[in-house]
Amino acid sequence: VQLQASGGGLVQTGDSLRLSCETSGRTFSVYGMGWIRQAPGKEREFVAAISWTGGTRYIADAVNERFTISRDNAKNTMYLHMNGLKPEDTAVYYCAARLKYGQMWYRHLDEYDYWGQGTQVTVSS
Repeated sequence: VQLQASGGGLVQTGDSLRLSCETSGRTFSVYGMGWIRQAPGKEREFVAAISWTGGTRYIADAVNERFTISRDNAKNTMYLHMNGLKPEDTAVYYCAARLKYGQMWYRHLDEYDYWGQGTQVTVSS
């Protein structure tokens, strides 16, 4: 499974961005996908996740009122819609795929099987 993240950039506080994660390869084996971010000097942080069919979605409390996650199965692409961006959202955003279900699977970052290369999001104040 290959993942290609895109859509990051430099924006101002309050702006919106849409990140994309295009998936290719043995996608039929994927159970769910997530967005994880890592800010400079900080640990990786779960942001959002979605099952492969799109029927189940999870959003971290820190961004629950501003971010949404979706996917387009026809395009094998997952999206992270980010509104009301804040400087604390500055990070490299990674998309990742997990093959197996597990309780609260989306939060176990070390159990994602495939990772994209990341896309930088920088929010200026």
